[in-house]
Amino acid sequence: MTSMTGGMTGAGSVAPETPVRAGRRGSGRWRWGVFAVLGVYFLVPLGASIWYTIRDRREGGITLEPYTRIPGAEGFAEAFGRSLLLASLTVVIALALVLPVVVLVELRLPRLRTTVELITLLPLMLPPIALVVGVRSVLAWAPDHFLDTPVAEFMFALQEPELPWILVLVYVVLAMPFVYRALDAGVRGAGLRTLTEAARNLGASWPRVMLWVVLPALRTSLLNAAFLTVALVLGEFTVANILGFQTFPTWIVTAAGAEPQLSVAVSVLSLLLTWGLLLLISALDRRRREDLA
Repeated sequence: MTSMTGGMTGAGSVAPETPVRAGRRGSGRWRWGVFAVLGVYFLVPLGASIWYTIRDRREGGITLEPYTRIPGAEGFAEAFGRSLLLASLTVVIALALVLPVVVLVELRLPRLRTTVELITLLPLMLPPIALVVGVRSVLAWAPDHFLDTPVAEFMFALQEPELPWILVLVYVVLAMPFVYRALDAGVRGAGLRTLTEAARNLGASWPRVMLWVVLPALRTSLLNAAFLTVALVLGEFTVANILGFQTFPTWIVTAAGAEPQLSVAVSVLSLLLTWGLLLLISALDRRRREDLA
């Protein structure tokens, strides 16, 4: 009877056989320590760059002259405007190419998801220097093999200095991995299949579904993809320099030889602008999640 009572007591006991150890109280301190180290790693170089730009070597003290001279700097407006135009065209073309593929894979061809992912990873496997050397070799065929033909005229049109379309095409290839992953993450978390089926059952056509259902559901993902593409274009130097085009990054390097303070000031402003866009997208994403909740 005693053994039976003991068995029943053991079986009905709520306490586990091995007590669960409580979490360490200092784990939060470790997290804050890691964040502090990372903050120092990023903020110290940024602070040193800002101090270098505002320190007046002649008279001492602080000056904002390098920042006030940016809008009127020689070649700045032209190079920055060209890079913004290239970034805008790259965003439009990349989204127009990748968005239908992501939606089609999610709704109709889920078996091809792995294949599409591998294809979009190819630009990361190919070094940009190798890509641009190949592109330059192909462009050299125009005067050598296709002179006085429509093919040569097309290749020459791609290399117009005012709007180098060849850079847009190369940037679309380089941005494809980032654009696809941003959109794919949004598609998986938006429940797109349910939304599109409901819209189709209500009689909406596919263009209307894409415009009024898919795009609003992927608004944050589209912003993330556009932000990554703009950041890539505004920071890309190798392709533009090898192909011989004047863009915002190449202008910064050129200006660094004559006016180093000015070039560093432009770099600091571009970095702060990038961080501001990132914080804005994060705030929009947080607000969207709160609205859905």
